[in-house]
Formats: sequence, structure tokens, C-alpha cells
Amino acid sequence: MDWTSLYLKTFDFNVFILGTGEVATRRANKFLDHGANVKLVGDSLPKELKYKGASLCSVSDVDDLIDWSDLVVIASGDRELSDYVSGIAKNKLINRADFPQEGNVIVPTSFNIGEIEISIFTGGKSPLMARQLRKKIQSIITEEDILEIELQDYARKNLKKLVENQKDRKKYLYEIFEDEKVNVLIKNRKIDEAKLYIDNLIRGLI
Repeated sequence: MDWTSLYLKTFDFNVFILGTGEVATRRANKFLDHGANVKLVGDSLPKELKYKGASLCSVSDVDDLIDWSDLVVIASGDRELSDYVSGIAKNKLINRADFPQEGNVIVPTSFNIGEIEISIFTGGKSPLMARQLRKKIQSIITEEDILEIELQDYARKNLKKLVENQKDRKKYLYEIFEDEKVNVLIKNRKIDEAKLYIDNLIRGLI
């Protein structure tokens, strides 16, 4: 597989989407929700996208839209137009929903649990299995896991202020992760108390 997983900051990113159907709408929502500027070419603009700030453009504007864009998303049933856009956008980031391997960016199946985002990519082999794997992952991640992440983030930020060596910080984070009282407080949802305990624990560790 010649794809590498990355997270791209898309705030104020210019995204041109060819198509206004179900897939195009889903892609547009994702980028709009993360602060991108989105323009689409298609039959009509769904109200939810218009409400979020997306705009509908004419097919005659395609060349200008490609120049404007940082990312081009092709999600249209018009193969001839799709190939045309792909051809003149070859120096841009391109996501082809119709033929993923012909683009250079994949938009994987993703979902959030709390503030944690998880993405699944099967190499384009099975979108159905990507959805099934999503359900399995959602079923095993608990609220306690999310709270543990919150506390690890809290501990990590505090340790960065006090401990210069990264290996030492990592060792202390493992000790906090394995601490029995921390885990009991997480189970009882006593997060503020857990943070105070971690503060004292860090002082004792260093």
C-alpha cells in the first residue's frame, strides 16, 4: 500500500467539490465542520451546506475553481467532466470519490468518540467492512478510556513544565497510567479529584 495516513489542518482551506450528491454532501459537511471554505458544482445545493456557508457555482467556473482551491474533491457521476477536472488539477491535492486510486488524497471513514477521532482505511477494498470495523471499535472504547486520555493529557502538560527529558516524562506517564488510585477515580468519574491526586503524584515522582 503506497498511502500514508496523515491529519491535515483544513481551517480556512479552499475546497472545490465537483458534485452535489450524497457523497459530495458528506465530504462538504466534513470540511465545513473543520473550518474550510467550500464551493461546489452540481445540480443544486443542499440547505444544510448553504447554512454552513458553502456556495454553488456554475460548471463554466471549473477552471477558476481549480485555481482557487487547495483541495479538489471529485464526487460526480459525470465521468467525462470528472476526468477533465482531474486532468487539469494534477498539481493539486485531489480526492476522487469515484476512483480513489486515481487521486492523491483519501478521505477515510472516520468517527468521533468524545474528542477522539478515529479513521479507518481499507485501501479502497471494502467500504462495507470499514463500516463494520467502525461498529466494532465503537463498541469496545469506553467512557473510561476517554477520561484516561483527558487525564494523560493533563499529566503530560504538567510534566512538560517540570521534566525536560522526554524519556523521563514517558516513564512518569506510564506510572500514572498504572496507578491504582487514578484508575479507581476514573471509574468513579471523579476527574477533578484525579487531577489533584496526579499533581501530588507528580511532585512525589520527581
